Amino acid sequence: MYDREMHKIKCSDCGNEAEVPFKPDGDRPVYCKDCYSKHGPPKRY
Repeated sequence: MYDREMHKIKCSDCGNEAEVPFKPDGDRPVYCKDCYSKHGPPKRY
């Protein structure tokens, strides 16, 4: 398994703290897991 560096963020939607496997650039909103499922890319079937 790979050890990913996790970065603490504050969700742009609900304000909860979460960790993401990338460094946010500050230009785009960052969401926790729950809010990402609401705002994430559309599912393709």
